[in-house]
Amino acid sequence: MNEDVELIIEETKDRMLKAIEHLEHELARLRAGRSNPALLDGVTVDYYGVNSPLSQVSNINTPDPKTILIQPWEKTMLGTIEKAIMAANIGLMPVNNGEVIRINIPALTEERRHQLVKQVRNEGETAKISIRNARKWANDELKELLKNGLPEDIEKDAYEKVQEMTHDCNGKVDKVMAMKEKDVMTV
Repeated sequence: MNEDVELIIEETKDRMLKAIEHLEHELARLRAGRSNPALLDGVTVDYYGVNSPLSQVSNINTPDPKTILIQPWEKTMLGTIEKAIMAANIGLMPVNNGEVIRINIPALTEERRHQLVKQVRNEGETAKISIRNARKWANDELKELLKNGLPEDIEKDAYEKVQEMTHDCNGKVDKVMAMKEKDVMTV
């Protein structure tokens, strides 16, 4: 195959895989009724005038499935971390005991589970849109190469390869969504 075509296919594959990675990252942040340090990924803390991720100013552990334990490296940060978690508006209530911050993960109601499933599906659809955009970009690039003298049979093979990658990546998105939906709906 032509070197330019191979570059386009590699770039398309990277874009599609990044869409799947982003989906997995976003779904890890969804609360499924059990504790997960990824729930706090978006929380930033004012650490001596610098906004720092919570994981860079403390240890975050999950001693049991219903609790997240945050142990700051400096005890003076307890109040700041507690305020940052409440300001992040992620639906978690921190409890500061003077040594560590404990977050109890409440059980999900049936209504909340259905809302989370809708959110999972929305994230999945966003990932599929990104994958389709990568396919469109690749097809446009291939059309441009065809105008510049690329043989039609090579272009057709490349189109088929891009379509196959799109199909595979959409299947992976469906699997990731199904696993997360099952996780959310499990009581």
